[in-house]
Amino acid sequence: MISSEMLDFLRDLAANNYKDWFHANKSRYQPVRKEFERYIAQLIAGISAFDESVKNLQPKDCMFRINRDIRFTHDKSPYKTNFGAFIAQGGRRAGYAGYYFHVEPDNSFVAGGIYRPSANSLKAIRTEIYENTDRFKEIIYDPDFTEQFGTIVTDEKLKTAPKGFPKDFEDIDLLNYKDYTVFKPLSDDLLTSEQLTEAVMEAFETVFTLNQFLNEAIDFHTEDFTG
Repeated sequence: MISSEMLDFLRDLAANNYKDWFHANKSRYQPVRKEFERYIAQLIAGISAFDESVKNLQPKDCMFRINRDIRFTHDKSPYKTNFGAFIAQGGRRAGYAGYYFHVEPDNSFVAGGIYRPSANSLKAIRTEIYENTDRFKEIIYDPDFTEQFGTIVTDEKLKTAPKGFPKDFEDIDLLNYKDYTVFKPLSDDLLTSEQLTEAVMEAFETVFTLNQFLNEAIDFHTEDFTG
């Protein structure tokens, strides 16, 4: 479970998002950061039971910094008001599909898939879906999958067929995503309950087949679009 102290700290940080407050409250931040790190280690161990590609990861390979990059945004708040970790082959920056865990008061969730893949990876994924449409549809329309996650979500989607693919392809809608991600919200009550890990691992085990499909596509096709 996640402690109420972690949620309380994040709520207070959201209300006091400036450096002086953060430095004055480091004695609160450090224990909950350590708590989150321990929980990510637990998730890595659990995922490794069905996805061996993550078994050698350490929490630091997956966790995001709490400091925000404010160079290119009007919002100059220095800190994120959440804890997040992306557990994927090679770590959070490796460019593979994986498992995301996000703690934020009233906005916590688990997610899977790949967000903002590189141009070559995205073309590889689209190629694999085009060549193996039935397999992909079996994954994303499986009743257990849709019960956990609903459907694929994306911030942006093409309005026409991506370059290099026929416009009359029957399932062209499946190629128009710019992200291949799914997510499931987690209530604060669930976060702080003993049922949390079971619920998170059930969701992650369900999304494994999608991650496997996406990563196989990246490994198999990406070399075709490089060089």
